[in-house]
Parts: sequence; C-alpha cells; structure tokens
Amino acid sequence: MSSRLTMILAGFFLLAALLAGYWGLRLSRPAQPVPAPATAPVDAPAPVVATQPAPPPEPPRTPIVVLRRAVPANTPLTADDVLVERLQVVPAGAFQQTEQVLGRSSSRPLAAGNWLDETSFQAGGPLARMIRPHERAVAVAVDDVIGAGGQLRPGDYVDVLLFLREETNNPQSSAQVVLPALRVLSVDQQTGLANDGRPAQTAEEQKARRDLQALNSNPTRTVGLAVPQSLASRLMLAAQAGTLRLAVRSADEQLLARYWSGQDANLQLDAASRELYRFSQLSQVPLASPTAVAAAPTMQIIRGAQAGDPNKTP
Repeated sequence: MSSRLTMILAGFFLLAALLAGYWGLRLSRPAQPVPAPATAPVDAPAPVVATQPAPPPEPPRTPIVVLRRAVPANTPLTADDVLVERLQVVPAGAFQQTEQVLGRSSSRPLAAGNWLDETSFQAGGPLARMIRPHERAVAVAVDDVIGAGGQLRPGDYVDVLLFLREETNNPQSSAQVVLPALRVLSVDQQTGLANDGRPAQTAEEQKARRDLQALNSNPTRTVGLAVPQSLASRLMLAAQAGTLRLAVRSADEQLLARYWSGQDANLQLDAASRELYRFSQLSQVPLASPTAVAAAPTMQIIRGAQAGDPNKTP
C-alpha cells in the first residue's frame, strides 16, 4: 500500500473519531426542561396592617428637692448638696424649690437621695421623733429571757410582766401585768420609724452606733418602750421592785396603735390599775388603813411631869 493511501485512510479515521466524539458529547448532555405555559397572575389580597393605639399621655410630674449627697449634722446646705427631681407621686410637704432649703441645717445627718421637708430640719433625736406628745421613751435593761428570746423588733407591742418574790415586806409572791400594750421603739441600736413614717435613723447613723457599741465593753442590752406619761413612774418602780418580762402581743391586734391614744385611753388606764394585785408592793411600802392613821401617835408636848396632845384643848 502506498504512503498516499495510508494518509488518506488516517485522515478518514481521524474524521470519523471526531464525529463519534461529538455525537457522544451531545448524547451525554441532560435534556433541557420544557418551560411551563405562562398563566395569568391572580391578584392576592393586600395584607392587613394593624393600627397601633396611640400611647396614653404621660401624667404630669411635679418637682421635688432631694439630696445629691450625704450632709453631716449642723452643716448648712449649698447648691451642690441638692437637686430637683420630677416625680409623678410627690410626698406631702416636700419642698419643690432649692431656694427653700439653701442655708438651712439639720441637727442630724441627712443621707443622699432623701427628699426634704420641714421634718428634715426639726430638732430631736430618733426616740424623740418616734413618740407622741402624751408618751415618754423609757429604756429597760433586758437579756434574751426578758426580751422574748432576742426576737423583739421595733414596732412590736409588748406587755410588761412583773414577778415579786415573797419577802419580809411582801408576804405573798405575785405575778401581774404592770403595763399592757407598750410600743417597742428601739432594740439596742436598731430603731423603727418616726411619726412621719420615715426611718428615725439613717443607715449611716445606725452603722456608726453599731461601731460605737462594738467598742463599748458594757454588754448590757436595752429596749426602748413608749410609755404613757402617767404610767412612766410605774414602770420605773416595777423595774426596781422585782423581775420584769416582756410578753409580745400578736400583730393581728389591729387596735394596738390606738390603745393609749384613743378616746378610751382613760378606760385603759383604769383597767391597768384595777388589774394590779397590790401596787403598794412595787414601792415596798405597806398601805396604812384609815383607822391606823387615826390611831397613830401625834406629837406630845411635855410640861414638867405632864404630857399632852397639842391638838386637844386643855
């Protein structure tokens, strides 16, 4: 076979191979998807937008003078010590302008954040601002037994019980309620609320008193009681005559706050006096009967060998 024929056959086979490759490539491709017929668009309903209700109008706010920082006792207030806040609820009697407090000083320390009124500048210690005009604050020494197991808190009400031992001047031992329904003002250095409903002592004052008590070597504990003025001497006599106990009354007794201050205060006083077995035992002085008083010897005047009664005419 000549070389010319060989080249012709080689070209023919090359062309056939290219045609076969092209045909195989066409067969290996995926078929094109047939497009779906176009349909007319359907009108969708418009989304419903919920309307938001209008916010209610903000209630009016009233200015009030508060302390920007803590102020020591007997220190005049300056413009740097106070600021004006606007509140929806304003305490009764609160100052509304800084000019009303500038230059004034309080006899007690004022804590930061407190609102100011006339009571902020009133004189008097914590106990003096906790009692009513007809009451007196009396402290009683207690321990865990006398003080109801150490569970007393300012604001509790207690009955003062007295136990009298049998002695020479007291022929019969007795236990009785000396004073009922007394309000607890303080327990050691912890105080309650003043008459205006605010704490009688700030947190700084209570901390300073606790630190002072920790440095004091005297371990005596005290409880401050609000005693009616007419009964303060009775409590003092009872504390000296016998052994005291404090009996805590239930918080469900809703009339305790008006026990000594209502219209029935005189009735309560009379009832407290009638319930005593013998109040003369508290003073350790026996009562003298009218006949004994009449029979008591009087002063005699001695004239020589004669003795006579000056109340009798010769």
